[in-house]
Amino acid sequence: MLKNYLKITWRNLLRHKAFSFINIIGLAIGMSSAALILFWVQNEMSYDQFHTKKDRLYQVYNRSVFDGKLWCWGTTPKVMSKTLKQDYSQIEEVTHTTNGNFLFTVGEKHLNADGNFTDSGFLTMFSFPLISGNPNTALNNINDIVITQKLSKKLFGNDHAMGKVIKIDSNAYFTVTGVMKDLPNNTQFKFEYLMPWSYLKKIGGDDGNWSNNSCQTWALLKPNVTEAVANKSIINITRTHSNVKDIDVFLHPASKWRLYSNFDQKGKVSAGRIAVVKTFSMIAILILLIACINFMNLSTARSEKRAREVGIRKVAGALRGSLIFQFLGESILIALIAGVLALLIIQLSMSGFNLLTDKQLYVPYGNPFFWLIALGFIITTGAVSGSYPALYLSSFKPVSVLKGTFKAANALITPRKLLVVVQFTFAVVLIICTIIIRQQLKYAQERDSGYKKDNLVYVMMTGDMDKHYRLIKSELVSSGAANAVSKTSAPITQGWSDSWDFLWAGKDVSKKIDFNIFNTDGELAKTMGLKIIEGRDIDIKNYPTDSTAVLLNEAAVKIMGFKSPIGQVIKRGEAPNFTSLHVVGIVRDFILQSPFEPIKAMIIQGPKSWFNVIHFRLNDANSTTESLNRAEKIFKKYNPGYPFEYNFIDQDYAKKFGDEQRTQTLASLFAGLTIIISCLGLFGLAAYMAQNRIKEIGVRKVLGASVAGVTTLLSKDFLKLVMISFVIASPIAWIAMDKWLQGYNYRISISIWVFVMAALLTIVISLITVSFQAVKAALANPVKSLRSE
Repeated sequence: MLKNYLKITWRNLLRHKAFSFINIIGLAIGMSSAALILFWVQNEMSYDQFHTKKDRLYQVYNRSVFDGKLWCWGTTPKVMSKTLKQDYSQIEEVTHTTNGNFLFTVGEKHLNADGNFTDSGFLTMFSFPLISGNPNTALNNINDIVITQKLSKKLFGNDHAMGKVIKIDSNAYFTVTGVMKDLPNNTQFKFEYLMPWSYLKKIGGDDGNWSNNSCQTWALLKPNVTEAVANKSIINITRTHSNVKDIDVFLHPASKWRLYSNFDQKGKVSAGRIAVVKTFSMIAILILLIACINFMNLSTARSEKRAREVGIRKVAGALRGSLIFQFLGESILIALIAGVLALLIIQLSMSGFNLLTDKQLYVPYGNPFFWLIALGFIITTGAVSGSYPALYLSSFKPVSVLKGTFKAANALITPRKLLVVVQFTFAVVLIICTIIIRQQLKYAQERDSGYKKDNLVYVMMTGDMDKHYRLIKSELVSSGAANAVSKTSAPITQGWSDSWDFLWAGKDVSKKIDFNIFNTDGELAKTMGLKIIEGRDIDIKNYPTDSTAVLLNEAAVKIMGFKSPIGQVIKRGEAPNFTSLHVVGIVRDFILQSPFEPIKAMIIQGPKSWFNVIHFRLNDANSTTESLNRAEKIFKKYNPGYPFEYNFIDQDYAKKFGDEQRTQTLASLFAGLTIIISCLGLFGLAAYMAQNRIKEIGVRKVLGASVAGVTTLLSKDFLKLVMISFVIASPIAWIAMDKWLQGYNYRISISIWVFVMAALLTIVISLITVSFQAVKAALANPVKSLRSE
């Protein structure tokens, strides 16, 4: 029996090659698209879930009210880790991490590497396995270092790294005590090496200031200690150990680090990246469902061709259950063929998909669970695709069929029409969403940054740069490499510091207001292209008192309530050890952080501050290459032991749109695939309808019907369904996009022309798809179609 069913299925596939091709291609595209998205979803869901102690791992968070709003943040004071470990019995182990960037030298090799300072407990808390070395002791000594396989290969080639000595910067030597397996792509940790916290303390990077939130702290709870119990214990740790009296401390579990990073005004986890994951999961389901609808429509459209077969089988004694089994088997066989093709599509497109998503996804061919899941996925797809056709075809009455009185229903509303409407509703929703996402991205990209990004370059201060800064600055300008130079605390595209310990005349001391902190040694406006709207720039050369001068942005002036800000005194710190700062200028607001958010109040401090970066504006009288070559010679002259590594501000700024750009690209890609799959079904359906009405078309043409008239006759029913789909899809898309846009404070409003464009695009695409078959049928010679009459 089974062999007979397989033969019938195979013969049907070969007999109707065009429909078989459309069915298989439609299912293959749908399955491969859904599978790619599900690979991405699985990667997102698995972030940091490979740690064996993940159920007891937590990140320490702070919570406090600023300017009437509750903020939660994941940076803590450096002293937090030591205090938690010593005074709180619920915690088994604590570690903290902060970034470090050093020049590594081995023989003649010199390279900059990014890593973390941390404690010895890091390697036992987290499951980052060592290929060589003991995780319990690898970071016990001040000059120990653990490096990744990748860094080991860069430094030592294929030689064993264990026990080798690495020169750090120009004055420290570290011994490799561990080689770590390269970090997986599904972790938030990004480092090439781990160095002991004790070394950070030695070079002055540690402190006991409870107001300095500059590291991340991680806690491992003891077995059977719940999150609620631990939170109740540590909530007042900052109040107990410092003068800061309005900060709560709580734990954020490892299961939520990646996907749940947003908190509501009650301090509870509300959302985060999980919204994107849910959205793309839904898109995967919809794309697969659209492909299944294609199969259903084409299978039921061919019902008259299979009706006589069903009638004969029933007369011969076949039960409806066996017929359902037969048709479901046919669907699953087609799904298996489509599944093999889908796997080929996935393999061919994986590298491009990884490039689009900034991932390192792969197909785990060697994992038996993958094949079980894949088989289940294919069988489920086949069963869903074939469910309605199997029930529909098996319901035919043999008497009606064999008498020749059977006819497919031509009612106003049929399941087939409903499926087409559902299919195109999904497609229209995706088209509208893609247009709106693109608009929002363009709106933010075109927002005035407040500074001139072109020809603006920065380098990180390393080695002897700070020592020779004056000479470097002077020669950059005198050589013609740069027009202006400024030393700053961070790149102008990034906010590395903020604080709320400021006082000024008229401030409401009951309110805590947070400011972005940015530092400069002078010439900030000239170098960055900022606009001074009142007062002047910081200028220590002509104004010696500018060592304690500050600039304010417009947002800060507004919050502080200054009517005449120039000359105002701002105090920073705790009494009686205040530092008095005086305002010398107001700069126009510029974007330091997210271009999708309102500009935050900022205080720009003068030369009596800390610095990490040198910005310089290239001389546009030269070519970019020539200016950079001149700059490289100067930096090499005064900092010979370090490579000249520079960054363009315009490229850094463009990275701010990375997530949104990827979302927009993926949405466009899958909207396009949805349209292709839908149009494949529409093409097949139109071809079949035209074939069924070929004699009617012949009669109409003999009676004088024009090609245009026949084409309109065959196309209008499909266009009606597409328009109904648009009417249904529009409010759904508007609600979804309005909710999405609420996540951005700086956002567009949804315009009516978006829906007009989507409607026109959908109509044109569907009209082209249907008209091809309609025109072909209308141009056919009526003699051939009527010859058999």
